[in-house]
Amino acid sequence: MTIDELAQRTGMTVRNIRAHQSRGLLPPPEVVGRTGYYDEEHAARLELIKEMQGDGFNLGAIRRLLEGVGGSSSEVLGFARAVRAPFEDEEPEILGQDEIAKLWGGEADPALFKRAERLGFLRPLGGDRVEVVSPRVFRAGAELAELGIPPQTALDVAAKLRRQSKEVAKVFIELFLESVWKPFERSGRPEEEWPLVREKLERLRPLASESLLAIFGLVMTEATEKAFGRALERDLSRDSHRGRSRRRTSRGQRR
Repeated sequence: MTIDELAQRTGMTVRNIRAHQSRGLLPPPEVVGRTGYYDEEHAARLELIKEMQGDGFNLGAIRRLLEGVGGSSSEVLGFARAVRAPFEDEEPEILGQDEIAKLWGGEADPALFKRAERLGFLRPLGGDRVEVVSPRVFRAGAELAELGIPPQTALDVAAKLRRQSKEVAKVFIELFLESVWKPFERSGRPEEEWPLVREKLERLRPLASESLLAIFGLVMTEATEKAFGRALERDLSRDSHRGRSRRRTSRGQRR
């Protein structure tokens, strides 16, 4: 590709492409005659730069990362996208504040919306429109409201679950770093192993969700049996005690 074709392909201006070259962010093209030609590696590198800028990295930080990361730009880009990909394929929904308040079973309390926003469940879009980041979490809150549980209490529960989920996420991240990433780094980040590292990261996502859900099911069953088992034992004990008392009273009256 010529520089004009590369600019059209990546949606960048020729001026910006040349600026990235001068900063050392983009390798020089192959020059034939007086024309420089770029390939897929250059296009992937520019896509990676654009996405990292979108994530808030400045050009100096991007250059340092590119110098230290190793591997082809296309492989690094694929891995970076896998890292930033949402853990679930859930699509956010956009609702009005009144709609949300109705599902919560009350009026649009600004304090509740602010707290849900701080917890990362809602994202204001301007006016009365709100993005529901996780419709599944939102539906769970709406069902709790139908059971008579106020939204403030539901948010208390959600806050506890979020804190505990961070610890669970930390376990899986440490597992990946210790078992996959650090051995990859010690081996010098061989270019041919980038696809395998990315595949392991992508496979970890469903494994983490499935194992967490399975273990939670076991723990929930044990906790339910334990809690209600004690309650039933107390009820049975009281019934037995009342039965013995009635029998003693009956025998005393016969005497």
